[in-house]
Amino acid sequence: MSPAEKIRIEDLREPVLNEAQKAALAYGESNPVDLSVDAVLSAAVERTGLDDFGPDDFLERLGLWLAETDENPERTALGRFSLYNDCVRAAANRLWIRDLLERHPEIHEQEIERPIIVVGLPRSGTTHLVNLIAADQRLRSMPLWEGQQPVPDPREKPGPDGVDPRYTRSAVAWEGFRTSSPLIAVMHPMNPDHIHEELELLLPDFTSYNQEWVTRAPRWRDYYLAHDQTRHYAYLKTVLKILQWYRPRERWVLKSPQHLEQLGPLVKTFPDATIVMTHRDPVSVIQSSATMLAYGARMSYTQPRPEWYFEYWSDRIRRLLEASVRDRHLVPADRTIDVLFHEFMADDLAMVERIYEVARLSMTNEARAQIGAYLAGHQRGQAGQVVYDVRKDFGFEPSEVRSSFDFYSDRFAIKVEVE
Repeated sequence: MSPAEKIRIEDLREPVLNEAQKAALAYGESNPVDLSVDAVLSAAVERTGLDDFGPDDFLERLGLWLAETDENPERTALGRFSLYNDCVRAAANRLWIRDLLERHPEIHEQEIERPIIVVGLPRSGTTHLVNLIAADQRLRSMPLWEGQQPVPDPREKPGPDGVDPRYTRSAVAWEGFRTSSPLIAVMHPMNPDHIHEELELLLPDFTSYNQEWVTRAPRWRDYYLAHDQTRHYAYLKTVLKILQWYRPRERWVLKSPQHLEQLGPLVKTFPDATIVMTHRDPVSVIQSSATMLAYGARMSYTQPRPEWYFEYWSDRIRRLLEASVRDRHLVPADRTIDVLFHEFMADDLAMVERIYEVARLSMTNEARAQIGAYLAGHQRGQAGQVVYDVRKDFGFEPSEVRSSFDFYSDRFAIKVEVE
């Protein structure tokens, strides 16, 4: 696709599948899975050769993940297969993490100091911003291939080309994803080198709001929001220590929209962090998120239900923002910066320089060159640009949706993008 190409998704309600998508759905039908806790744990033990999962409190959470999908009659066989694989991977990672910590307890002594943490709505520029800052090679970040398996399988070795097997697996998965869901790849690239959200490191503890992105999970949402996440953030920090032990850097750059509703646990876990809060028109965020998820639903559900995604994520975005406004006082003002989307898009390098000032990090000539090189190769919309239509695609009026967010838009002078 050319940089100037505009893409309209006209088949959200009645998907027109390409041959690769049909083949993927058929593969799911040919490979049924058992969505039970025992089946997932047994597969993880077989994959790793390990069997010590540590404290078993995670079993309740894993059981809820599996049951909510297992009981949904609209979930496709491929959707069930995908969730099963995700859970087996998370359980295997839990085993490898625990085994490594048992063999190398000195990892706990690693310090995660003064991280720069990007906190903002999904689709608000957080991905571009974290990848931009991560181009500065002084900083530690987590590429997707590493987040998908933080601890290497000690039985595996790099191939003749010296490439980590984890990277190879991630690259193969990315190519398959681009074939089966080509427009999601345009909306949210997930190539192996892509700097990923650290909430991936919460999956081996079977928590985080990530589950809401991969399945229709209102029961999980309610469970997750009803439980204090502080101890899970401590788990996340421990896994970051593992990554740092493997590949040290002085400071980390991290990001996740989930942090908006977890500012308390975030600040308790990373008390010296610089918090970068991104802001964007909530209607633009909702239409983008709902479009991406409704498009992806053709592979996971027999009924795409685009209106369901719009309503669900309108509510979910409101909850995220209400929590962030409520808890904003928990974040030290002298280590916080607000980034308005339209200002960031107008001059992204200047915004990074402002962030560095707040983070007390010098902008060296070398860092500026590294960031500039990243910018040159990652222009916005270079893979094509999706054109959204809230009224036609979802049946909602932007002004009616926006009225629920006055508490946020007025406070942060949000620029209206969707009329």
